[in-house]
Amino acid sequence: MPVLDQLIAAIRSSTVTIVDLTARLEATTPVIQLPEPFANTVSFSLQEISRYDDRGPAWYWNNISTGEHTGTHFDAPVHWITGAGREDVASVPLNCMIAPAVVLDFSKEAAANNDFLLEVGHIKQWEADHGPLPDGGWLLYRTGWDARSASQQEFLNADESGPHTPGVSVECARWLADEAPLVGIGVETVGTDAGAAHSFDPPFPCHSALLGAGKFGLTQLQNLASLPPSGAVLIAGPLPITGGSGSPARVLALVEKT
Repeated sequence: MPVLDQLIAAIRSSTVTIVDLTARLEATTPVIQLPEPFANTVSFSLQEISRYDDRGPAWYWNNISTGEHTGTHFDAPVHWITGAGREDVASVPLNCMIAPAVVLDFSKEAAANNDFLLEVGHIKQWEADHGPLPDGGWLLYRTGWDARSASQQEFLNADESGPHTPGVSVECARWLADEAPLVGIGVETVGTDAGAAHSFDPPFPCHSALLGAGKFGLTQLQNLASLPPSGAVLIAGPLPITGGSGSPARVLALVEKT
């Protein structure tokens, strides 16, 4: 049987399951909030064009308003100054959108410390337990933060000192960019960097290092708890926006039953 026929048969028989890693896009979907004087993205909204009425008797449709980095979304290298001149979201290689994925689960650590940072040592220990990171694959960083996604306030978790969400240390971001064989990193938080990353040296090291190295980001993922530590295949479908720095994306995972 041809390989693709085998895949369809496996999906239909539930030997391979499809896990949706995507947050719904709606007016209440959390969006990042930058302090003044920086400009902010708009929240998602629908503007009705017609709904089986005199504006269009047989059809219902809407215009949509949103930012490129709203909800579950894809970061292209050109999104950050270190990636200026690199790929826009329309230029992302297709083989990066369908690739193996591993899940590093630090939800307990993040629950105990909202400012928890992933370190190189954590990844090395994971590799000792589960094997090497996948060449040309994705590292999905589970923190349990998707449980907060129904509330803008809880999701951003900000106080007078700024947001408090888990992320990646400066050293780890550089290692992921320069040494790890990955194409990108996916997270459950509003961005790939920690909430406190504005105060790091350099600031926002995940954006700076990974996008500067031509790697990619996926954010506001959900349901990573349904994936195994290794063996899943990730499918990410951003819109091919010419000149776009990113795009909302439908992100799925294929998981084989063992």
